[in-house]
Amino acid sequence: MTDSHDPFAERPYTPPAQRQPQPPAGETGEDTTEERGPIPMGPAPMGPAPTGPVPTGPASGSSAPSPDEPREAHTPHASAPPPGAPHPGAQPAGPGITPGHGPAEHTSVLAPPPPPHGPTPPGSGQVPPAGRPRRGRPIAAAIGIVALALIAGFTGGILGNQFSDGGNSTSTSTGTSIDAPASSDLPAGTVEQVAQKIMPSVVQINFSGGGEGGSGSGVIISEDGKIVTNNHVVEAAADGGTLTVGFNDGTNARATIIGTDPATDIAVIQAEDVSGLETAQFGSSSDVRVGQEVVAIGSPFGLESTVTQGIVSALNRPVSPGDQSSSSDTLTTFPAIQTDAAINPGNSGGPLVDLEGRVIGINSAIRSSGGVEGGSIGLGFAIPSDLARNVSAQILDGKTVEHARIGITVQSATGDDQITGIGARVAEVESGGPGDEAGLREGDIVTAVNDHPVATNQALIATVRSYQPGDEVTLTIQRDGKQEDVKVTLGSDAGDLQR
Repeated sequence: MTDSHDPFAERPYTPPAQRQPQPPAGETGEDTTEERGPIPMGPAPMGPAPTGPVPTGPASGSSAPSPDEPREAHTPHASAPPPGAPHPGAQPAGPGITPGHGPAEHTSVLAPPPPPHGPTPPGSGQVPPAGRPRRGRPIAAAIGIVALALIAGFTGGILGNQFSDGGNSTSTSTGTSIDAPASSDLPAGTVEQVAQKIMPSVVQINFSGGGEGGSGSGVIISEDGKIVTNNHVVEAAADGGTLTVGFNDGTNARATIIGTDPATDIAVIQAEDVSGLETAQFGSSSDVRVGQEVVAIGSPFGLESTVTQGIVSALNRPVSPGDQSSSSDTLTTFPAIQTDAAINPGNSGGPLVDLEGRVIGINSAIRSSGGVEGGSIGLGFAIPSDLARNVSAQILDGKTVEHARIGITVQSATGDDQITGIGARVAEVESGGPGDEAGLREGDIVTAVNDHPVATNQALIATVRSYQPGDEVTLTIQRDGKQEDVKVTLGSDAGDLQR
């Protein structure tokens, strides 16, 4: 058996005594190893295509040669080297490399070849005759280079298999950044992780009634479907209207109103026939700081599960949804958390959360350019979570929601320039009320509550709303050109929004 690719298989073996001196390399047109130049070490050409696959070990679907099957590379001969074997004087071809490409040479390129079977035949010509060029060493070098190329290609195949994904990817080794995707693991506190945590607890609320209809958002606070939202989201459905809730998983349920508080724009509703819901975790708004990062989630313009990011841009901002104006201290006013996270119509009632996914506010209002209702201009307002929790707890307990009050009517006070707000001027004092008992008088200007500055009447109302009936506060006032501190024990409006 001979191999057409074996350079030695095509000429018969001639004993050394009968050989004739050969002309120097290059005179007969014969190619020599020295003249071939370097072999590329990348996807190097491997010579003529092999007649069988290069094995990576015991190959699936093939069988190893039988011990009795002749093997060209290693079969001994009684009087001459076997066809395809290197010249007896040649150096070894390198570990594990058998010249030729035929099926009989299926040995691993990473393992040494088996030793020859039997002794070296006598007269095999261990040393070439005088005058004959030594051709074994250059040929061995060439075989060694080819061996390196084979090993490089084979090893590359192994590494490629180790780094593949089991056939699920079509990517190949290109030497560029497209070879493997970057890790998608993100550190804790990222917007993505916050969104994944809070979104199952956020709902879209659809309402209709009284000739009105629309949608808002809400926050799940119990597994059986209790939801905190804004009063102005559900008030249209209060008198025979319809409420439905859309959950993050795509399911829907009808809902009813448990209770509302127009003064703080808080409402609690109940989704019907639901259980096992994922609830939101509330944080303390007293820990919120200007500049901290926040995330808003809701259904702006009906686009459910929308996530936006921003920072807290101000605290204790007095907000009255609908731009209400009155001298009464019973306006729908609250001390809002201001944020530049994009909040739009439909975000109302949804959560404003910190980077731990804790609810720190309930989104309620936005400032629109020119007073015309529109999209976000970076001025959004949320009801502080402490206030929302307090009001919601009263609603769930079946109580009439009470608010702290001083028992005075106030107006905005301005400085001598008539444009700079300097506080809240007392226009009227309720006889026997907390303010009266504390000694407040008509004309006093309240400039701070517990050292927190107030510049307008609404600022005073909003700040007092953040406290509970029975709390004692210190009011800083200006009276007759002098500054004084007055301690007031806050009363309750007993749920009467007109007082």
